[in-house]
Amino acid sequence: MSKIILKGITWAHSRGITPLIAYAQRFGELYPVEVIWEKRSLQEFADFPVEKLAEKYDLLIIDHPWVGCAAATASVLPLEQYLPKEYLDDQLQNTVGGSHLSYNYNGHQWALAIDAAVPAASYRADLFEKNGRKVPATWKDVITLAKEGKVAVPAVPIDLLMNFFTFCIANGSTPFLSKEEVIDEATGLAALETMKELYAVVDKKMFDYNPIAVAEAMTITDDYWYCPFAYCYSNYSRPGFAKNTLTYTNLVNKNRKKLRGTIGGTGLAVSAFSRHKEHALWFAKEIASSKCQSTFYVEHGGQPGHKAAWISEKANCLCNNFFKNVLPVMENGYVRPRYNGYLFFQDHAGKPLQKYLRGNLNAFEVLQEMNELYKKSYLSNLIVKS
Repeated sequence: MSKIILKGITWAHSRGITPLIAYAQRFGELYPVEVIWEKRSLQEFADFPVEKLAEKYDLLIIDHPWVGCAAATASVLPLEQYLPKEYLDDQLQNTVGGSHLSYNYNGHQWALAIDAAVPAASYRADLFEKNGRKVPATWKDVITLAKEGKVAVPAVPIDLLMNFFTFCIANGSTPFLSKEEVIDEATGLAALETMKELYAVVDKKMFDYNPIAVAEAMTITDDYWYCPFAYCYSNYSRPGFAKNTLTYTNLVNKNRKKLRGTIGGTGLAVSAFSRHKEHALWFAKEIASSKCQSTFYVEHGGQPGHKAAWISEKANCLCNNFFKNVLPVMENGYVRPRYNGYLFFQDHAGKPLQKYLRGNLNAFEVLQEMNELYKKSYLSNLIVKS
Protein backbone atom coordinates (compact mmCIF):
# COMPACT_ATOMS: atom_id res chain seq x y z
CA MET A 1 0.00 0.00 0.00
CA SER A 2 1.41 3.42 -0.97
CA LYS A 3 1.77 5.99 1.77
CA ILE A 4 -0.74 8.83 2.10
CA ILE A 5 1.00 12.18 2.65
CA LEU A 6 -0.68 14.87 4.75
CA LYS A 7 0.62 18.40 5.24
CA GLY A 8 0.04 20.43 8.39
CA ILE A 9 0.78 24.00 9.38
CA THR A 10 1.48 25.16 12.94
CA TRP A 11 3.33 27.90 14.83
CA ALA A 12 7.04 28.16 15.49
CA HIS A 13 7.60 27.41 19.15
CA SER A 14 8.54 24.14 20.84
CA ARG A 15 5.07 24.01 22.39
CA GLY A 16 3.44 24.37 18.97
CA ILE A 17 5.63 22.16 16.77
CA THR A 18 7.51 19.52 18.81
CA PRO A 19 4.56 17.34 19.97
CA LEU A 20 3.03 17.39 16.48
CA ILE A 21 6.23 16.24 14.81
CA ALA A 22 6.76 13.59 17.49
CA TYR A 23 3.27 12.14 17.10
CA ALA A 24 3.46 12.35 13.31
CA GLN A 25 6.55 10.16 13.51
CA ARG A 26 4.78 7.58 15.66
CA PHE A 27 1.60 7.76 13.57
CA GLY A 28 3.65 6.98 10.45
CA GLU A 29 5.17 3.98 12.17
CA LEU A 30 1.74 2.57 12.95
CA TYR A 31 -0.14 3.47 9.76
CA PRO A 32 0.67 4.09 6.08
CA VAL A 33 0.30 7.85 6.53
CA GLU A 34 3.09 10.42 6.55
CA VAL A 35 2.26 13.74 8.23
CA ILE A 36 4.62 16.59 7.39
CA TRP A 37 4.38 19.61 9.68
CA GLU A 38 5.55 23.07 8.66
CA LYS A 39 5.80 26.07 10.98
CA ARG A 40 5.22 29.80 10.70
CA SER A 41 5.98 32.58 13.14
CA LEU A 42 3.10 34.03 15.16
CA GLN A 43 3.35 37.18 13.03
CA GLU A 44 3.15 35.17 9.81
CA PHE A 45 -0.01 33.54 11.10
CA ALA A 46 -1.48 36.98 11.76
CA ASP A 47 -0.51 38.26 8.31
CA PHE A 48 -1.77 35.39 6.16
CA PRO A 49 -5.45 34.36 6.13
CA VAL A 50 -6.06 30.87 7.50
CA GLU A 51 -8.75 30.26 4.89
CA LYS A 52 -6.00 30.57 2.26
CA LEU A 53 -3.76 28.17 4.18
CA ALA A 54 -6.60 25.64 4.08
CA GLU A 55 -6.16 25.42 0.32
CA LYS A 56 -2.59 24.17 0.80
CA TYR A 57 -2.64 22.15 4.03
CA ASP A 58 -4.69 19.18 5.24
CA LEU A 59 -4.31 19.98 8.95
CA LEU A 60 -4.27 23.46 10.45
CA ILE A 61 -3.51 24.75 13.90
CA ILE A 62 -5.83 27.73 14.41
CA ASP A 63 -6.84 30.32 17.01
CA HIS A 64 -10.47 30.16 18.13
CA PRO A 65 -11.37 33.76 17.12
CA TRP A 66 -10.99 32.61 13.52
CA VAL A 67 -13.99 30.23 13.65
CA GLY A 68 -16.43 32.94 12.56
CA CYS A 69 -14.47 33.10 9.34
CA ALA A 70 -14.45 29.30 9.19
CA ALA A 71 -18.24 29.32 9.30
CA ALA A 72 -18.44 32.00 6.60
CA THR A 73 -15.92 30.44 4.22
CA ALA A 74 -16.52 26.71 4.92
CA SER A 75 -12.76 26.25 4.52
CA VAL A 76 -12.46 23.64 7.28
CA LEU A 77 -14.69 20.71 8.14
CA PRO A 78 -17.53 20.89 10.69
CA LEU A 79 -16.22 18.05 12.84
CA GLU A 80 -19.54 16.97 14.36
CA GLN A 81 -20.45 15.67 10.90
CA TYR A 82 -17.38 13.43 10.77
CA LEU A 83 -16.36 12.42 14.29
CA PRO A 84 -18.37 10.16 16.65
CA LYS A 85 -20.74 11.92 19.04
CA GLU A 86 -19.25 10.08 22.02
CA TYR A 87 -15.80 11.36 21.08
CA LEU A 88 -16.94 14.99 20.94
CA ASP A 89 -18.93 14.52 24.16
CA ASP A 90 -15.70 13.40 25.84
CA GLN A 91 -13.93 16.50 24.50
CA LEU A 92 -16.68 18.71 25.91
CA GLN A 93 -16.77 16.99 29.28
CA ASN A 94 -12.99 17.30 29.57
CA THR A 95 -12.58 20.82 28.28
CA VAL A 96 -10.01 23.01 30.01
CA GLY A 97 -12.04 26.09 30.79
CA GLY A 98 -13.87 27.32 27.70
CA SER A 99 -11.38 25.80 25.27
CA HIS A 100 -13.57 23.20 23.54
CA LEU A 101 -16.61 25.41 23.04
CA SER A 102 -14.44 28.29 21.85
CA TYR A 103 -14.14 26.35 18.57
CA ASN A 104 -17.89 25.83 18.36
CA TYR A 105 -19.70 28.47 16.33
CA ASN A 106 -23.07 28.60 14.58
CA GLY A 107 -23.78 25.09 15.83
CA HIS A 108 -20.64 23.51 14.35
CA GLN A 109 -17.39 22.29 15.89
CA TRP A 110 -14.64 23.73 13.67
CA ALA A 111 -11.60 22.41 15.54
CA LEU A 112 -10.45 20.26 18.44
CA ALA A 113 -8.85 22.03 21.39
CA ILE A 114 -5.41 20.46 21.09
CA ASP A 115 -3.68 23.12 23.21
CA ALA A 116 -4.95 25.26 26.10
CA ALA A 117 -3.49 28.50 27.45
CA VAL A 118 -4.37 31.67 29.31
CA PRO A 119 -2.38 34.59 30.72
CA ALA A 120 -1.07 33.41 34.09
CA ALA A 121 1.39 34.84 36.56
CA SER A 122 4.90 33.39 36.60
CA TYR A 123 7.91 33.86 38.81
CA ARG A 124 11.42 32.74 39.63
CA ALA A 125 10.94 30.88 42.89
CA ASP A 126 14.70 30.74 43.46
CA LEU A 127 15.06 34.52 43.36
CA PHE A 128 12.17 35.17 45.73
CA GLU A 129 13.56 32.60 48.17
CA LYS A 130 17.11 33.90 47.89
CA ASN A 131 15.98 37.44 48.66
CA GLY A 132 13.49 36.52 51.37
CA ARG A 133 10.57 38.05 49.50
CA LYS A 134 6.97 36.97 49.00
CA VAL A 135 5.35 36.47 45.59
CA PRO A 136 2.79 39.24 44.89
CA ALA A 137 -0.77 38.44 45.93
CA THR A 138 -2.47 41.76 45.11
CA TRP A 139 -2.30 44.38 42.37
CA LYS A 140 -0.66 46.74 44.87
CA ASP A 141 2.09 44.16 45.41
CA VAL A 142 2.68 43.95 41.66
CA ILE A 143 3.10 47.71 41.33
CA THR A 144 5.50 47.80 44.30
CA LEU A 145 7.70 45.11 42.74
CA ALA A 146 7.48 46.75 39.31
CA LYS A 147 8.82 50.01 40.73
CA GLU A 148 11.87 48.03 41.84
CA GLY A 149 12.47 46.94 38.24
CA LYS A 150 11.78 43.26 38.96
CA VAL A 151 8.66 42.83 36.80
CA ALA A 152 8.54 41.76 33.15
CA VAL A 153 5.28 41.85 31.19
CA PRO A 154 4.47 41.52 27.47
CA ALA A 155 3.46 44.84 25.92
CA VAL A 156 3.22 44.22 22.18
CA PRO A 157 -0.16 45.39 20.83
CA ILE A 158 -1.95 42.02 20.79
CA ASP A 159 -1.07 41.28 24.42
CA LEU A 160 -2.04 44.78 25.53
CA LEU A 161 -5.44 44.21 23.95
CA MET A 162 -5.90 40.90 25.80
CA ASN A 163 -4.93 42.64 29.04
CA PHE A 164 -7.32 45.50 28.32
CA PHE A 165 -10.15 42.95 28.33
CA THR A 166 -8.87 41.69 31.69
CA PHE A 167 -8.94 45.15 33.23
CA CYS A 168 -12.31 46.03 31.80
CA ILE A 169 -13.69 43.00 33.63
CA ALA A 170 -11.73 43.89 36.78
CA ASN A 171 -13.24 47.37 36.69
CA GLY A 172 -16.79 46.11 36.51
CA SER A 173 -17.93 45.35 32.96
CA THR A 174 -17.39 42.73 30.24
CA PRO A 175 -16.29 43.95 26.79
CA PHE A 176 -18.39 43.57 23.62
CA LEU A 177 -21.83 43.70 25.22
CA SER A 178 -22.84 46.30 22.63
CA LYS A 179 -22.25 46.49 18.88
CA GLU A 180 -21.68 50.23 19.20
CA GLU A 181 -18.75 50.29 21.59
CA VAL A 182 -16.13 47.88 22.86
CA ILE A 183 -16.74 48.93 26.44
CA ASP A 184 -18.64 51.71 28.18
CA GLU A 185 -16.58 54.85 28.62
CA ALA A 186 -16.33 54.80 32.42
CA THR A 187 -15.08 51.22 32.54
CA GLY A 188 -12.75 51.74 29.60
CA LEU A 189 -11.14 54.78 31.19
CA ALA A 190 -10.70 52.91 34.47
CA ALA A 191 -9.11 49.97 32.66
CA LEU A 192 -6.69 52.25 30.83
CA GLU A 193 -5.71 53.99 34.05
CA THR A 194 -5.07 50.62 35.73
CA MET A 195 -2.87 49.51 32.84
CA LYS A 196 -0.92 52.78 32.88
CA GLU A 197 -0.14 52.22 36.56
CA LEU A 198 1.92 49.19 35.56
CA TYR A 199 3.29 50.00 32.12
CA ALA A 200 4.54 53.42 33.25
CA VAL A 201 7.04 51.79 35.61
CA VAL A 202 8.26 48.67 33.79
CA ASP A 203 11.25 48.57 31.45
CA LYS A 204 10.32 50.23 28.14
CA LYS A 205 11.84 47.30 26.23
CA MET A 206 8.68 45.42 27.22
CA PHE A 207 6.86 47.22 24.40
CA ASP A 208 8.80 44.90 22.06
CA TYR A 209 8.26 41.74 24.14
CA ASN A 210 5.63 39.07 23.55
CA PRO A 211 5.02 36.27 26.13
CA ILE A 212 7.79 34.11 24.70
CA ALA A 213 10.32 36.95 24.92
CA VAL A 214 9.27 37.60 28.52
CA ALA A 215 9.67 33.94 29.47
CA GLU A 216 13.06 33.81 27.79
CA ALA A 217 14.24 36.97 29.58
CA MET A 218 13.06 35.63 32.94
CA THR A 219 14.77 32.27 32.50
CA ILE A 220 18.02 33.39 30.83
CA THR A 221 18.79 36.30 33.19
CA ASP A 222 18.10 37.13 36.84
CA ASP A 223 16.87 40.64 35.96
CA TYR A 224 13.17 39.90 36.31
CA TRP A 225 11.59 37.96 39.14
CA TYR A 226 7.91 38.11 38.27
CA CYS A 227 5.40 38.47 35.45
CA PRO A 228 1.80 39.32 36.46
CA PHE A 229 0.18 37.97 33.26
CA ALA A 230 1.44 36.44 30.05
CA TYR A 231 0.19 33.52 28.00
CA CYS A 232 1.58 30.52 29.84
CA TYR A 233 4.11 28.00 28.50
CA SER A 234 4.60 24.77 30.43
CA ASN A 235 7.95 24.38 28.63
CA TYR A 236 9.55 26.99 30.92
CA SER A 237 8.47 25.00 33.97
CA ARG A 238 10.21 21.87 32.69
CA PRO A 239 13.75 21.17 33.96
CA GLY A 240 16.27 21.39 31.15
CA PHE A 241 14.22 23.48 28.72
CA ALA A 242 15.75 26.78 29.78
CA LYS A 243 18.64 27.91 31.98
CA ASN A 244 16.24 28.49 34.88
CA THR A 245 12.66 27.37 35.44
CA LEU A 246 9.51 29.37 36.00
CA THR A 247 6.72 28.61 38.42
CA TYR A 248 3.26 29.50 37.09
CA THR A 249 0.45 30.52 39.39
CA ASN A 250 -2.90 32.29 39.57
CA LEU A 251 -3.39 35.95 38.77
CA VAL A 252 -3.41 38.42 41.63
CA ASN A 253 -6.42 39.96 43.34
CA LYS A 254 -7.71 43.37 42.36
CA ASN A 255 -10.79 44.85 43.99
CA ARG A 256 -10.88 41.67 46.12
CA LYS A 257 -11.33 39.41 43.08
CA LYS A 258 -8.95 37.36 40.98
CA LEU A 259 -8.11 38.96 37.67
CA ARG A 260 -9.54 37.04 34.69
CA GLY A 261 -7.27 36.23 31.78
CA THR A 262 -8.36 35.97 28.14
CA ILE A 263 -8.32 32.36 26.96
CA GLY A 264 -5.86 31.49 24.19
CA GLY A 265 -4.50 28.13 23.10
CA THR A 266 -4.95 26.54 19.70
CA GLY A 267 -7.24 24.13 17.90
CA LEU A 268 -6.64 21.47 15.27
CA ALA A 269 -8.84 21.84 12.17
CA VAL A 270 -9.14 19.71 9.03
CA SER A 271 -9.17 21.44 5.67
CA ALA A 272 -12.32 21.15 3.57
CA PHE A 273 -10.02 21.09 0.52
CA SER A 274 -7.98 18.08 1.68
CA ARG A 275 -7.76 15.20 -0.78
CA HIS A 276 -7.33 12.84 2.18
CA LYS A 277 -10.00 13.99 4.61
CA GLU A 278 -10.49 10.54 6.15
CA HIS A 279 -6.82 10.24 7.06
CA ALA A 280 -6.56 13.84 8.29
CA LEU A 281 -9.58 13.27 10.54
CA TRP A 282 -8.02 10.04 11.76
CA PHE A 283 -4.83 11.85 12.79
CA ALA A 284 -6.77 14.68 14.45
CA LYS A 285 -8.99 12.27 16.38
CA GLU A 286 -6.01 10.33 17.72
CA ILE A 287 -3.74 13.22 18.72
CA ALA A 288 -6.56 15.08 20.50
CA SER A 289 -7.74 11.98 22.36
CA SER A 290 -7.55 11.65 26.13
CA LYS A 291 -4.94 8.90 25.87
CA CYS A 292 -2.56 10.76 23.57
CA GLN A 293 -3.00 14.16 25.22
CA SER A 294 -2.29 12.88 28.72
CA THR A 295 0.74 10.80 27.70
CA PHE A 296 2.57 11.15 24.39
CA TYR A 297 1.53 14.75 23.66
CA VAL A 298 2.42 16.24 27.03
CA GLU A 299 5.57 14.13 27.30
CA HIS A 300 6.87 15.71 24.10
CA GLY A 301 6.47 19.30 25.25
CA GLY A 302 2.81 19.86 24.42
CA GLN A 303 0.35 21.88 26.49
CA PRO A 304 -2.76 19.75 26.04
CA GLY A 305 -6.33 20.86 25.56
CA HIS A 306 -7.74 17.74 27.23
CA LYS A 307 -8.32 17.91 30.98
CA ALA A 308 -7.00 14.38 31.52
CA ALA A 309 -3.50 15.81 31.13
CA TRP A 310 -4.12 18.80 33.40
CA ILE A 311 -5.14 16.63 36.34
CA SER A 312 -2.56 13.90 35.71
CA GLU A 313 0.05 13.50 38.44
CA LYS A 314 2.56 12.28 35.86
CA ALA A 315 2.02 15.30 33.61
CA ASN A 316 2.35 17.67 36.55
CA CYS A 317 5.57 16.00 37.67
CA LEU A 318 7.06 16.86 34.28
CA CYS A 319 6.58 20.59 34.75
CA ASN A 320 6.59 21.68 38.38
CA ASN A 321 2.80 21.33 38.81
CA PHE A 322 2.19 23.78 35.96
CA PHE A 323 -1.17 22.25 35.01
CA LYS A 324 -2.57 22.11 38.55
CA ASN A 325 -1.48 25.68 39.17
CA VAL A 326 -2.89 27.13 35.95
CA LEU A 327 -6.15 25.14 35.77
CA PRO A 328 -8.06 27.60 38.03
CA VAL A 329 -6.93 30.46 35.78
CA MET A 330 -8.19 28.56 32.70
CA GLU A 331 -11.52 27.83 34.35
CA ASN A 332 -11.95 31.52 35.18
CA GLY A 333 -10.93 32.64 31.69
CA TYR A 334 -12.76 35.04 29.39
CA VAL A 335 -13.57 33.92 25.83
CA ARG A 336 -13.18 36.52 23.06
CA PRO A 337 -15.75 37.21 20.33
CA ARG A 338 -15.55 34.98 17.25
CA TYR A 339 -17.77 36.70 14.68
CA ASN A 340 -16.53 36.93 11.10
CA GLY A 341 -14.66 40.22 11.12
CA TYR A 342 -13.46 40.17 14.75
CA LEU A 343 -9.90 39.41 13.67
CA PHE A 344 -9.76 42.74 11.84
CA PHE A 345 -10.47 44.42 15.18
CA GLN A 346 -7.95 42.25 17.03
CA ASP A 347 -5.20 42.87 14.47
CA HIS A 348 -5.49 46.65 14.87
CA ALA A 349 -6.98 47.56 18.25
CA GLY A 350 -3.84 46.97 20.31
CA LYS A 351 -1.95 49.72 18.48
CA PRO A 352 -3.79 52.68 20.01
CA LEU A 353 -3.40 51.02 23.41
CA GLN A 354 0.35 50.92 22.98
CA LYS A 355 0.43 54.53 21.78
CA TYR A 356 -1.49 55.55 24.89
CA LEU A 357 0.85 53.68 27.23
CA ARG A 358 3.83 55.27 25.47
CA GLY A 359 2.27 58.72 26.01
CA ASN A 360 1.27 59.39 22.40
CA LEU A 361 -2.54 59.31 22.75
CA ASN A 362 -4.95 60.31 25.49
CA ALA A 363 -7.42 57.83 26.97
CA PHE A 364 -10.47 59.26 25.18
CA GLU A 365 -8.69 59.01 21.81
CA VAL A 366 -7.85 55.36 22.51
CA LEU A 367 -11.45 54.42 23.18
CA GLN A 368 -12.62 56.38 20.14
CA GLU A 369 -10.13 54.60 17.84
CA MET A 370 -11.03 51.21 19.28
CA ASN A 371 -14.74 51.85 18.81
CA GLU A 372 -14.21 52.90 15.20
CA LEU A 373 -12.25 49.71 14.51
CA TYR A 374 -14.95 47.68 16.24
CA LYS A 375 -17.74 49.14 14.12
CA LYS A 376 -15.67 48.69 10.99
CA SER A 377 -15.11 45.03 11.82
CA TYR A 378 -18.88 44.48 11.90
CA LEU A 379 -19.65 46.58 8.84
CA SER A 380 -17.03 44.92 6.66
CA ASN A 381 -17.87 41.42 7.88
CA LEU A 382 -14.63 40.45 6.16
CA ILE A 383 -11.21 39.32 7.30
CA VAL A 384 -9.34 42.41 6.16
CA LYS A 385 -5.55 42.58 6.48
CA SER A 386 -5.04 46.22 5.54
